[in-house]
Amino acid sequence: MDTHLTKSFHIPPASLQSIPYILLIIVVPLYDTFFVPFARRITGHESGISLLRRIGFGLFLATFSMVSAALLEKKRRDEALNHNKTLSIFWITPQFLIFGLSEMFTAVGLIEFFYKQSMKGMQAFLTAITYCSYSFGFYLSSILVSLVNKITSNGSSNGGWLHHNNLNQDRLDLFYWLMAVLSFLNFLSYLFWSNWYSHGSTKSQAESNTKENNPCGQGSKYFEDHNVP
Repeated sequence: MDTHLTKSFHIPPASLQSIPYILLIIVVPLYDTFFVPFARRITGHESGISLLRRIGFGLFLATFSMVSAALLEKKRRDEALNHNKTLSIFWITPQFLIFGLSEMFTAVGLIEFFYKQSMKGMQAFLTAITYCSYSFGFYLSSILVSLVNKITSNGSSNGGWLHHNNLNQDRLDLFYWLMAVLSFLNFLSYLFWSNWYSHGSTKSQAESNTKENNPCGQGSKYFEDHNVP
């Protein structure tokens, strides 16, 4: 793609990864400031919408990020092969914007979910597990590429969808469609397992335990009122 911003300045392609995180910096405060109070009036939920629905909506958006990537890659490849044209790199922005919104709902929702719903002392551990799952996913992606190449080659000398080191010869658009299908299946899997979850509140459970063990239900104030050293 054409990476020119001006005649003398090229946009480093790797810098496009910053788009979702810049979007997070802008959108998350807007989400908490405007959307949450508005949704709270309608749903009566403290977070506007439940944390599980927030995460699920983010996973659903991730599918459309892959759909956007597949459609753009098809257009880019057709323009390059049929008209010998190179699209501007800014065409790739929508898929990163959708992915950024997906991260806002999913990643931020997961962290909030762990801190509000997990047992005491498990919040940091579960958050670490989340980031470990990201690294594990990056590792599995390389296995997925090799597996797709092997299946789509069918023993031919032309190789698979991603065999060549040339995007005009490879079929990256088909690979993105496969990723869209896998993302949607991941969303369906999430719906299945999230229906099994029973909501709880660590804070309310702790308060309940305190009241059961404390006749006044006031913690240290009970001892203060009774002059217990």
